[in-house]
Amino acid sequence: MNLFSTRKPLRKLLESLNQIINRNKGISWYSSKVTESFSKHGVVPEIIPTAPKELLKVTFSSGASADGGNELTPTQVKDPPKINFQCDANQFHALCLTDPDSPSRGRPTFREWHHWLVGNIPGEDVSKGEVLSAYISPCPPRTSGKHRYIFLVYKQSKKLTFDEPRLGNTRSNNRECFSVKKFAEKYQLGNPIAGNLFIAEWDEYVEKIYEDLSKL
Repeated sequence: MNLFSTRKPLRKLLESLNQIINRNKGISWYSSKVTESFSKHGVVPEIIPTAPKELLKVTFSSGASADGGNELTPTQVKDPPKINFQCDANQFHALCLTDPDSPSRGRPTFREWHHWLVGNIPGEDVSKGEVLSAYISPCPPRTSGKHRYIFLVYKQSKKLTFDEPRLGNTRSNNRECFSVKKFAEKYQLGNPIAGNLFIAEWDEYVEKIYEDLSKL
């Protein structure tokens, strides 16, 4: 028996096991991070009952990214971000970006004001999903303090027929008093599978958003 001939398969097996262990460590770390951030910022149980297991990757064209409650500016997040998460390319998903602190966290009378809602997303390709509410950049009012902006992804059991009004990005009507929890219950989506959030407060770009929304 050639001893060297048995070492290569054994080495490959050990390398594969190490890769699996390291990958699981990474998944565990991200799961822990999203759980901790959602608890720290009151997303659970204030907005949803259970934190997702995966930290959603959210990257903006400005180069900024959401990172479990980091602070970003409306200027940095003015364009729809790129979304990435682990999924089956043949599975449909729903995505929501919501602000539970409208008009302010101390007086959230419009909770929640949703900024983005997309259903029937094949895999993670948001561009091919069905836009229910087009993306409107976070626009916290002046002196309203810091707002939480929460991204959530849900797995759909099949392609769904949504009866929500289709909202463009030139009007603010029908955005307020939304509930992502009730939306998920309505379509039997279960708990979110991925999520993230960032914090933002007023900057000068907000005035441009308000100007655009008031043109019509």
